[in-house]
Amino acid sequence: MRGPWSLLLGPARLCLRLLLLLGSRRRRPPLLRGLVQRWRYGKVCLRSLLYNSFGGSDTAVDAAFEPIYWLVDNVIRWCGVVFVVLVIVLTSSIVAIAYLCVLPLILRTYSVPRLCWHFFYSHWNLILIVFHYYQAITTPPGYPPQGRNDIATVSICKKCIYPKPARTHHCSICNRCVLKMDHHCHLLVAAPSPKLATNLGPSFLSSVALALGALTVWHAVLISRGETSIERHINKKERRRLQAKGRVFRNHYNYGCLDNWKVFLGVDTGRHWLTRVLLPSSHLPHGNGMSWDPPPWVTAHSASVMAV
Repeated sequence: MRGPWSLLLGPARLCLRLLLLLGSRRRRPPLLRGLVQRWRYGKVCLRSLLYNSFGGSDTAVDAAFEPIYWLVDNVIRWCGVVFVVLVIVLTSSIVAIAYLCVLPLILRTYSVPRLCWHFFYSHWNLILIVFHYYQAITTPPGYPPQGRNDIATVSICKKCIYPKPARTHHCSICNRCVLKMDHHCHLLVAAPSPKLATNLGPSFLSSVALALGALTVWHAVLISRGETSIERHINKKERRRLQAKGRVFRNHYNYGCLDNWKVFLGVDTGRHWLTRVLLPSSHLPHGNGMSWDPPPWVTAHSASVMAV
């Protein structure tokens, strides 16, 4: 049995069809001709408002998460200052406890050789942590230069409406594109780029390994594969897409496990293991963040290609 809405919509549809049929004839009244033209014009306007060449599931997800993006842009960005203050307070408290509580016990129980080694290692570790953490929170992450047309780009940022070099992604917290973006780390305030982790040094990484073991292992895997957190998801989708076509995916920024760690730590020569890894160093990472040619000491590598 038909409902009341079906009984009402049936005649309306019939009238609309008759109107369009009469409007399609050559000879029609002026009033009817105007109504048909307005109807067609309205359909074109509606379709133009709803048309989007970039439409798809990603666009729908972005629209659904727009309130969360607003929250991130306006609230969470200020959490970076709080986290940095907490890191400084935590580090200072650990140093104070070590001097006030642990040091007197060590002086009474340790032998002289062991005491000298403990004194040297702890202060060496403390100097590296303070120096590299300061370098990390004060070094800019790197942004694409504005107003230049000679930069090789691979796409256009949908939010900045500006060309993006390879491995560049938009940071919603910084509200701009960042070169080789990994993620926005609030512990470093303005450090969305993994290249700043190079300045942290192995001492800092080994110190936080106990508290953030799983996170340290995850980033160690990413470094070994020559990927960032964002590229990990992109490469995973690309690997599945090529596997469905019977092809093999290859990350052209992966130089091998050892060479990837050399690039990450900034080791170009043998003496850099001492001057850049074991000692405080403010060296810049390899490359300029826009072109990704392999380092000169990497020989077994094919020509690099751009990746979005």
